[in-house]
Amino acid sequence: MAAEADILEELRRLRARVPQLTGALAADARGLVLAQDTPGVDPESVAALTTSARGLAAQLADATGQGDFRELLVRGVFGYVATYAAGRGAVLTLLAQDRVNVGRLHLEGRRAGARIGELVDAAPAAPVKPAAKPTAPRPRATRASRAKPAGAPAQATDPPTAPAVARTTTES
Repeated sequence: MAAEADILEELRRLRARVPQLTGALAADARGLVLAQDTPGVDPESVAALTTSARGLAAQLADATGQGDFRELLVRGVFGYVATYAAGRGAVLTLLAQDRVNVGRLHLEGRRAGARIGELVDAAPAAPVKPAAKPTAPRPRATRASRAKPAGAPAQATDPPTAPAVARTTTES
């Protein structure tokens, strides 16, 4: 994917502009990593969690009449996790030290999110495997009965059968 290299380059430029960033990744709407620069952090887990958090944030914004999702900021004891909308379905997630200038983080994060959104939205969609062609159900072939007609001679390949014994019971 040509856009992956461009997205990765944008992440590296962003980390150069904001030295307190400890990681950056871009993910699609399904939570799949598009590009990442997150040393010491599992990017797939972060992308999946980001997608979940983005979904909840979008629901919260909608339920409160705030409009479409734009960004989400989480502050932990050791720093920040900031998520920005990037185009129609992707997100940019930034990890930053606690001493980061949050205004600068937002400024650069929003710019990078817009640029990554342009790259993702301009990239051709991944080829979709065509659905299997529906087939009409086959008519079931009727099987010939294996029972021999009465009085037919036994063949050498027929298994031997035990004679049937009729039993009757009487009650007293």
